[in-house]
Amino acid sequence: MWDNATIMMLIKETGTTLYMTLTSTFFAYCIGLPMGIFLVITAKDGLRPNAVTYKILDVIANIVRSVPFLILLMLLIPFTRFVVGKSYGATATIVPLTVAAAPFIARLVESSLLEVDRGVVEAAQSMGASTGTIVWKVFLGEARTSLIAGATIALGTILGYSAMAGAVGGGGLGDVAIRYGYYRYQADIMIVTVILLVILVQILQYIGTRMSKKLDKRITG
Repeated sequence: MWDNATIMMLIKETGTTLYMTLTSTFFAYCIGLPMGIFLVITAKDGLRPNAVTYKILDVIANIVRSVPFLILLMLLIPFTRFVVGKSYGATATIVPLTVAAAPFIARLVESSLLEVDRGVVEAAQSMGASTGTIVWKVFLGEARTSLIAGATIALGTILGYSAMAGAVGGGGLGDVAIRYGYYRYQADIMIVTVILLVILVQILQYIGTRMSKKLDKRITG
C-alpha cells in the first residue's frame, strides 16, 4: 500500500496545502490589514472617528466570522467560479480561504494596534504628524512584534481551513484524508495526513516565534 506513488502523492499534497495556505494568507492580509487599521482609526476614540465606516466594517467582520467555514465554502461557490472559472481544486479554494480569513486577520490586527501605548499616539499627534504617518510609524511600528505573532496564529488557522476544504475537493492533505482515510477506510493514511498537518503547523509556529523574538530583541536593544 505504501508504494512510491502514495509517498509522492503525500509530498505533492503537502506542497499543495502550503500553496493554498501561504497564498490565501497573503491575499487575506491584503484585505484584513487595512480593514483592521480602519477599525482602529474610525472607532469612537480613534484618529478619525467615523461611526458609519466603523459599523459597516464591524458588522462585516462579525458576520463572516460567525459562518462556519464549510458552509461559507459552499455559499461562495458561484463567486469562486466567477473569479477563477471553477469551484474545485487548490487554486479555487484560495478564494473562500481568503474571504474567511480576512475578517479574522482584521480582528487580530485591530487587537494588536489597540495595544499600542496611547501616549505615543498622542505625542505624535501633538507634533503634527499626519494620520498616515501615525499609522505607519506609530501603530504598525510599535505593534510589529504583536502583528507577527498574530500572523503566526492566522497561518495556523488558515492551514486548518485548507484541510477542511478537502471535504469538497479542495485539494491538499485534507482531500487525501477524506478520499483515502474516510471513503476508503485507510486509517494509516488518515493518521499520516494528521501528523503532516501538525508538523506544518509546528514549523510555521516556530518560524513565527523566532521572527517575533528576533524583532523584539532588535526593538528593545
